[in-house]
Amino acid sequence: MSPKPRIATASLAGCFGCHMSVLDIDERILELATRVEFDRSPINDFKEFRDRCAVGIVEGGCCNEENVELLEKFRKQCDVLISLGDCAINGGVPAMRNNIPLRECLEQAYLKCPGTYNPLNVLPNDPEIPLLLNRVYPCHEVVKIDRFIPGCPPPADAIWAALTALLTGRSAEPVYEHLKYD
Repeated sequence: MSPKPRIATASLAGCFGCHMSVLDIDERILELATRVEFDRSPINDFKEFRDRCAVGIVEGGCCNEENVELLEKFRKQCDVLISLGDCAINGGVPAMRNNIPLRECLEQAYLKCPGTYNPLNVLPNDPEIPLLLNRVYPCHEVVKIDRFIPGCPPPADAIWAALTALLTGRSAEPVYEHLKYD
């Protein structure tokens, strides 16, 4: 018996809505679980890769060094890498800061925003906090992406169709009827 293909998922700079859409495949996730092994993913709460993966699914863009490092790790570890959702494909809402200098964004968030309590009037500078990039990058500007599933979030049927197509060797291009533009 051949081993099941492995699937890994990750969330970068985004809202986790694309992972919620993965869970929205509802009872089909049980069927998926019989056909694949979930590797690194919030679905099984594995934080590290355990083996090479057939498919990697990444949601969110890259807003800090930690996002870039994780995305590069996914590219190296996964045969097919899917950019899932508008934040991964275009930067999404986090990329709204791209036209504003980073320092100005930080000052607005931590010093000038109404309701901010910051009596020392300092910007976050803990070395444990990942270094922010000057802009938010969509995933394909950081690594090669093999498939794109658009949407905010993509509909569960589009995710299901792409995954089952990949697992059966068919084209995983999005089917227009599975997408919505409202």
